Amino acid sequence: VRLKRYLEMRGADGGPWRRLCALPAFWVGLLYDEESLQSISDMTSDWTNEEREMLRRKVPVTGLKTPFRDGYVRDLAEEILQLSKNGLERRGYKEVGFLREVDAVISSGVTPAERLLNLYETKWQRSVDPVFQELLY
Repeated sequence: VRLKRYLEMRGADGGPWRRLCALPAFWVGLLYDEESLQSISDMTSDWTNEEREMLRRKVPVTGLKTPFRDGYVRDLAEEILQLSKNGLERRGYKEVGFLREVDAVISSGVTPAERLLNLYETKWQRSVDPVFQELLY
């Protein structure tokens, strides 16, 4: 997000095509639907500054496995994905299919970054060169 006189939602700059399509659809399902937007607002309204800061620091390191309140970030991700799907369905443009990639990540609990790190440590034998082939679209 870029803060201007409005919020500019940025898309991904790279990665598999299916993921590039998923990101804007995900946000549209949440932000262009009043019911989903209100649900997100209700869900996050009592989060403290400390909790938000903890999520900002820890999620890039521990991903969906980050503990949060009585569960994990993965639990939140499942709820938020469902809100996005519902918002897209209410739009009536049959966009929900774009969220398959997000659904697969949340279902597996393994983020794309974790998957790439695992490849780096195992199959790629600590070389970054294969990442360019891996992320072609």
